[in-house]
Amino acid sequence: MVHKHTYRIIIAGGGTGGHVFPAIAIARALQTKQPKVDLLFVGAKGKLEAEKIPQAGYRIELLDMRGVDRGHWWKNWSLPYFMLKSFIQARTILRAFRPHAAIGVGGYASFPILFMAQRMGMDTFIQEQNSFAGKANQWLGKRAVKVFVAYEGMDRFFPTEKIIFTGNPVRQELLQRQLSKSDACASFGLDPQKPVVLVVGGSQGARTINQAILEQAHQLVDRDIQLLWQTGRWDASTIEQRMRSYPQIKVLPFIEDMAKAYAAADIVVSRAGAMAIAELCVMKKPAILVPYPFAAEDHQTHNAQKLVDKQAAWMIADARVKEELVLRIIELSMHPEWQREMSNHIAALAIPDADQRIAQHVWEYVEQKWKLPQPESV
Repeated sequence: MVHKHTYRIIIAGGGTGGHVFPAIAIARALQTKQPKVDLLFVGAKGKLEAEKIPQAGYRIELLDMRGVDRGHWWKNWSLPYFMLKSFIQARTILRAFRPHAAIGVGGYASFPILFMAQRMGMDTFIQEQNSFAGKANQWLGKRAVKVFVAYEGMDRFFPTEKIIFTGNPVRQELLQRQLSKSDACASFGLDPQKPVVLVVGGSQGARTINQAILEQAHQLVDRDIQLLWQTGRWDASTIEQRMRSYPQIKVLPFIEDMAKAYAAADIVVSRAGAMAIAELCVMKKPAILVPYPFAAEDHQTHNAQKLVDKQAAWMIADARVKEELVLRIIELSMHPEWQREMSNHIAALAIPDADQRIAQHVWEYVEQKWKLPQPESV
């Protein structure tokens, strides 16, 4: 039931943790400024948001939407069917919920909802996470109210007057918990006196990173380097079996408590998704970034290069991971002074209140435009 005294906001997008967790952060920030807001998430069936959004306590509608398979183009033959179906579903959701605004955070479900909302005359906002905007967001940005960005120079992609620099939202639990390295290491069974490298390939893992470390793990063990390794569920069982003889390598399909993982780590090996980078910045972690080569417009390479230019991270091309990654891990682990320098540089890029900045701009616009009557006191 739609209530006339309640502001209604849709948050659309998902597919990976890099979209889902920022969406939740924005939702919570919206609620801190307007506790009675009615929030509805829209995501894609079979993706991470279908599990994580309800766990966070929010309603979600799911579209029959699929993204473009950039590595295997022949698998995209059914994409037009699913795109059309998702547009019809998006229109039905928008008619029923009648939002005062829709916020797109990227991912499969973001485009159908924002596209249909704009066609229906509804206000839309875009949260562009990357330093190189995708074609869909560039097109949507022309009719959006505002575009929230995390990198300089985004006027290459969006009208200058629509751009607001906010940074990328991160999970607030990362900032709210104060954890020592000793306590964090103890929870994972690691020695706080020895180097700890956190390897995360995103919520689904990263096959090339996993294979490179799997084949050369003995080199890390020989140098007393410990691993906290999020493999993704696809590679977990194979890697667990191969690493059983190495107690200093902790293999996990998915790390639920990332605050604790970051606290334990001296160095992080990661893909270069926008959210991963935002978290590395606020957690002040030296990083070796391996951009995903099939990301749209190669935006992960652009993201990583921004940090490399500021001496805040190292970057290795995915095609060079097997030859270079383990050697670079060893090299950085052996030089604490390089780690401290990188930590200082990456910390200077952190924006810990990006979610609050986005929420503030959304509410300033929505409340000024709609001025909903307040319910009468009883």
